[in-house]
Amino acid sequence: MRRGNRTDTALGLSYPRGPLTRVLRILLHTVVVVIFAGPLLALLVGAFGEVTSPTEFTLIPRGFTLGNFTRAIDRDVLLYLLNSFVVVGGGLLLQIAVSVSASYALARKRFPGMRLVFLLILSTMMLPEEILAIPLSLVLADVPVVHVNLIGSLWGMILPVAAWGFSILVMTEFMKEIPVELEESARIDGAGELRIFTAIVLPLCRPALGVIGIFGFTMIWDQYLLPLLVARDAGQFTLPLALRNLRSDEEVGLGVLLAASLLALLPSVIAFLALQRQFMKGLTAGAVKG
Repeated sequence: MRRGNRTDTALGLSYPRGPLTRVLRILLHTVVVVIFAGPLLALLVGAFGEVTSPTEFTLIPRGFTLGNFTRAIDRDVLLYLLNSFVVVGGGLLLQIAVSVSASYALARKRFPGMRLVFLLILSTMMLPEEILAIPLSLVLADVPVVHVNLIGSLWGMILPVAAWGFSILVMTEFMKEIPVELEESARIDGAGELRIFTAIVLPLCRPALGVIGIFGFTMIWDQYLLPLLVARDAGQFTLPLALRNLRSDEEVGLGVLLAASLLALLPSVIAFLALQRQFMKGLTAGAVKG
């Protein structure tokens, strides 16, 4: 909003208009663009460019080559990428199934100790992964009741991410906003609990499913400590863990490392683009309900 020679901002602040202000705004916008877009541009230039020195890093393209990706594939990057897809695919499916089931019980049912259960779920979000590393490794080495050793197996990376407090919290708060009258009408028509859950509640939760889908995919895809605890040989590495080995390998150049990093980045970008409509609807719905 403009008032004379001054302009009001969204925060209610005002600043004078003039050539100096315009120059400062351009400089500020340039700094913001460089901070956010600079690393991505450097990644693209390094992945597709010819890197003459392993210690030299530049934003200026020097030729175009796919040799970095070829050498990355020779280092079994595709195997690590496949392992990551298996872990994130199985983990995300289990995580969504657990989240919607637990959220339905917490949001639509009443049972003794419900607040305690919800408090325990929230408490898991406050504990750093490093604190849980040793207990988790002991549990995975001898899973209670069944006494199965999951160390050295991809299942050891999938099962621990099957439940995430953030996803349960988001789904619970979203389900609480669904009108109870819809369920009561369905029960009057003779619908059972399972049909109400699958035919009424879940379709209305699509925006929230998009939100937990994107955040869950990113969380599982970026896991580093869990694969580090579980993997016993290079054939079980996921891509984030393999990037550590590529960086420590003196025979691998900077271009190969950046090419592998670009392959690690693309799935998260594709997942966001695929679910961005539901993601934005979920954020908008949360803002309106709040």
